Amino acid sequence: MPTHPSGTALDPARERLAACIGAHTAGREDVPTALPGLAFFRREARTEPCECRVEPAVVLVVQGAKQLLIGGKPYPYDVQRFVVTSLDLPAASQVLEGSSERPCLGLVLKLDLRLLAELIAQSGLPAPREKPADGSAMLGRVTSPLLDAFARLVDLLEEDAATQRVLAPLIAREIHYRLLQSDAAVRLWQIVSVGTPGQRIARALDWLRSHYTRPLRIEQLAAHVQMSPSSLHEHFKQLTAMTPLQYQKWLRLNEARRLMLNERLDAAEAAFRVGYESASQFSREYARLFGAPPRRDVEALKLQGGLPGARGQAARRRAHDSLARA
Repeated sequence: MPTHPSGTALDPARERLAACIGAHTAGREDVPTALPGLAFFRREARTEPCECRVEPAVVLVVQGAKQLLIGGKPYPYDVQRFVVTSLDLPAASQVLEGSSERPCLGLVLKLDLRLLAELIAQSGLPAPREKPADGSAMLGRVTSPLLDAFARLVDLLEEDAATQRVLAPLIAREIHYRLLQSDAAVRLWQIVSVGTPGQRIARALDWLRSHYTRPLRIEQLAAHVQMSPSSLHEHFKQLTAMTPLQYQKWLRLNEARRLMLNERLDAAEAAFRVGYESASQFSREYARLFGAPPRRDVEALKLQGGLPGARGQAARRRAHDSLARA
């Protein structure tokens, strides 16, 4: 029977998942599936940290090992541990174990925060007693019931569309319930329970994503989420490793990059579109985040087919430090 490098035998559910994900990802790295919110990944080499954007999701590795870095804090995960991310944030992803002979294989399932809140209200599960650590992610131990639920969800890819429509929501609901029973539950409770600081910070992030082009007034944002400005700043930094202003800046710069790359706007027009009043300030902050001035960065991306290459990845590994200095 195949084994994890540590010597632990893989159980049948993990073997099924590894075989299915391996077949679907042959020759590719990231593969969306026909099931809503479910995607597979494959990496055939160790990597340096590469920029990514994380959404509320659970990430499960069935072969190999990876690491997520949020605000410089590492969250290593493998076949023994999954990672839950609870907020929409910039991060860096790194492959720790993976080769062409034994690729790193896994899946990502987007979380439905409303479903989590509904399950908390309906299930009568007791609230976790421990206090969550700072950060928006948390590791959890992979259990047989959780792994079996994921395997049954992935098995639906072999079924017809009608069966998928009926059964996928039921299995996804079970997965969400299992996560609320896991040792990562404390982070999920913090984000979805009404009135908690985590839930209010999640609302603040939603507001910033909808209003990032406007000048940021901390007092207005704090009033919107019913927190004092000092409390907003404290809890925002604890959960995101950024200040609200840094998060707004990250949203603006990434949207400007998309506008220049996909809609062919020049730097000045993209800067104005996302809320900058000074083109020179935009160029400075853009270069600090992406490692090159706007025009040079976009030209390099176009040559690479729109995908960040090694130069861009190396520069963007400094993104969090750059934002912190800004």
